[in-house]
Amino acid sequence: MRHQEAPAKPERLHKLLAQSGFGSRREMEELIAAGRVSVNGETAQVGQSANPGDRVKVNGKLVNLRFANRLPRVIIYHKPEGEIVSRDDPDRRPTVFTSLPRLAGARWVAIGRLDFNTSGLLLFTTSGELANRLMHPRYNLVREYAVRVLGELPDEARQRLLDGVELDDGIAQFATFMEAGGDGANRWYRVSLFEGRNREVRRMFEAVGVTVSRLMRVRYGPFVLPPNLKRGQVLELGETEVRKLLTEFGVEAPTAMRSKVVRERPAGPARATTARRRNP
Repeated sequence: MRHQEAPAKPERLHKLLAQSGFGSRREMEELIAAGRVSVNGETAQVGQSANPGDRVKVNGKLVNLRFANRLPRVIIYHKPEGEIVSRDDPDRRPTVFTSLPRLAGARWVAIGRLDFNTSGLLLFTTSGELANRLMHPRYNLVREYAVRVLGELPDEARQRLLDGVELDDGIAQFATFMEAGGDGANRWYRVSLFEGRNREVRRMFEAVGVTVSRLMRVRYGPFVLPPNLKRGQVLELGETEVRKLLTEFGVEAPTAMRSKVVRERPAGPARATTARRRNP
């Protein structure tokens, strides 16, 4: 089923910038107030609207705005180890953004991050507003990981991880902790928590004297890593799933969408594709 694109209407500039992937609405209002946004050569004002065809610049750079007549895109990416979740890296390491589908008139926004040596489920969307909702602490979204450690984990250490351990940025604790088997000296566990601090899972195990040898995120909120989605592959949500997600997180959905971006699929939520790879 294909949908016609509705005519674009003028929209508030801070909202346009947010849904185009530049940050939250509040952050965009602050950007405009700081005089870093212009419309048709004039410094933008807070509360100003923009029309299709207006030349909008952020920090002097021309940007493409995503008006609300287009439905956001949402993808699940199975991140392999050895990729950084950043567009700019002084060490020139491979970045996840060179592996994602190309976009015209929009850009991918990462929903949370994974460490360079952590693999698993990573979400991206073209809507900065949706990304902000999915990362906001008030939604208390669970993060679940498969963790491999070397050697046995004493019962006392496990209980400490559930009760809370002191890290340099505060107390951290797992919501759940389950055994998941293992061979030889390696042991696997499934753990979950409700925050996403930098290297939090690894640092928690280190706090009880255990080193993590492999870490994979398998769940983020309502999203579970599909078992058939291989490393480096992308799974895009269909229109029905995207609209449901927008409703659940209080983001206004357009009444029509661009047919070439997302299509209703006859079976299953989405289809996996292998991400392109470029030389770093």
